[in-house]
Amino acid sequence: MVNWNDKVKRLLKSELVKRGITNSELVLMLKEIDVEETKASIDSKISRGSFSASFFFQCLSVIGCSKIEIEEYESSLLLVAEPSSEYKILKDEK
Repeated sequence: MVNWNDKVKRLLKSELVKRGITNSELVLMLKEIDVEETKASIDSKISRGSFSASFFFQCLSVIGCSKIEIEEYESSLLLVAEPSSEYKILKDEK
């Protein structure tokens, strides 16, 4: 089973590392666009990997990330898109 929280956490962390940006610096950058976060709240969100899409895009925007690569997730997405045999059975029964 795919752990999506882990994947999005790794994606955000890798973009921060690529740019040499710490969570403390991210706090200051977010403050510039009127997003009030503490270092502790950012540490917690990133550690859990559970944060809103808005927070994710705010972070990417302030660090200057305009493009992300998600090809590695493509095979997992294709698996999710395939109907299961259970679904086919239920569909045939109706």
